[in-house]
Amino acid sequence: MAGMSGAVVGLPAAAQSAMPEVGFLHPGSSAAGTLRLAAVNEGLRSRGFVEGKNVSVLSRFADFDPGKVEAFAAELVERKVSVLMAVGPQAVFAVRKLTNTIPIVAQDLESDPVKSGLVERLSHPGGNVTGMFFDFPDFSTKWLELLGEVLPGLAKIGLLWDPRTGTVQLEAVTAAARDRKLTLETLKVSSPTEMDAAFQAAVDAKAQAVLALSSPIFGTIPKQVADAALSHRMPTITLFPEYAEAGGLMAYGTSLPDLFRQVGEMAGKVLAGTKPADLPVERPSRFELVVNLKTAAALGITVPQVVQLRADRLIE
Repeated sequence: MAGMSGAVVGLPAAAQSAMPEVGFLHPGSSAAGTLRLAAVNEGLRSRGFVEGKNVSVLSRFADFDPGKVEAFAAELVERKVSVLMAVGPQAVFAVRKLTNTIPIVAQDLESDPVKSGLVERLSHPGGNVTGMFFDFPDFSTKWLELLGEVLPGLAKIGLLWDPRTGTVQLEAVTAAARDRKLTLETLKVSSPTEMDAAFQAAVDAKAQAVLALSSPIFGTIPKQVADAALSHRMPTITLFPEYAEAGGLMAYGTSLPDLFRQVGEMAGKVLAGTKPADLPVERPSRFELVVNLKTAAALGITVPQVVQLRADRLIE
């Protein structure tokens, strides 16, 4: 693993600590992932597990390199950690294909856990995978409705989609757009380096707005997404509140720190003896609409009062 960004050299088995180890596999950068890890540790503490005291958390950040995701997955499985925490579909499926015995607690906002075969039922997963999933196809309608309210006459939307997240969201938003007689221009984004090109493609396609679907990429670099949207003068909405906080126009979704805290709590339950097969899959329970009025003004957009009144937070 020498030379890999985010890698931590594993100790020989004989030298490993007697305390349980939790492997944390994140496809993004350590800079952003560290904030997620802090929330995970908070969740672990709520179940009585304190990093360095009675649990060791081994973090691996792949810097958006698919090869590193696979390599880190293999490393953590070979190490036989007590619990594997995997973020995003690529990481979840990477560890799942390598083990059906090590408990896996997923944080996957893009997959349908039942249809994908990760679990048998939400209430009783039945295997070695459980976790936090967000497969609300109807949520797509909310994003489109909000864009339509803010941009009267909206007809064409650029859709930022990370192919590694699968097609659940893509299919849902395509159906929702068809019902609303909206045209979609699907733009693939597989790494942060493609962000500016994707927004330029939306401009070239004469899209009037952009919807960035859920992805570990977009969730990890909210400011880069916000800056690209603003520089291309493209009204954009996404799932992650951090996007609007970083200068994006709108976000409607759930708090990522809250989600990672919940995942940490679930990992704590597994460490305490609960089998993943018996630990029900959890869903986000709190959602918020964040509107950045400063960005709206910069884009020459007047956010209707009805949208402002519905917003949980207005950034001025």
